[in-house]
Amino acid sequence: MENKKAQNREMKQAHIFISGFVQGVGFRQFFRHKAKKLGLFGWVKNLPDNRVEAIVQGSKEDIETIILFCKKGPFLSQVDHVEVIWESLVIPEKARKDFEII
Repeated sequence: MENKKAQNREMKQAHIFISGFVQGVGFRQFFRHKAKKLGLFGWVKNLPDNRVEAIVQGSKEDIETIILFCKKGPFLSQVDHVEVIWESLVIPEKARKDFEII
């Protein structure tokens, strides 16, 4: 399973909010694809205020990499701001299975 990479390192968690032109441009699919390639766990969703929100768990290095991807976004997006809040882990280890779009 590709997410075993994240289980073998110290787990961190970040709560990420992306604002700009980030809905209707494939941002959640882009985010999920990058997260899965990095072996991250969590979820990503659209918010009613037109931002995208994500909770990601994995190594600090891999989370910092996805934050860089967020700042660029997919081809049609325009990212204005990325807010990152480092948090305590809230997804129990037994529930870490994949990265979801919700």
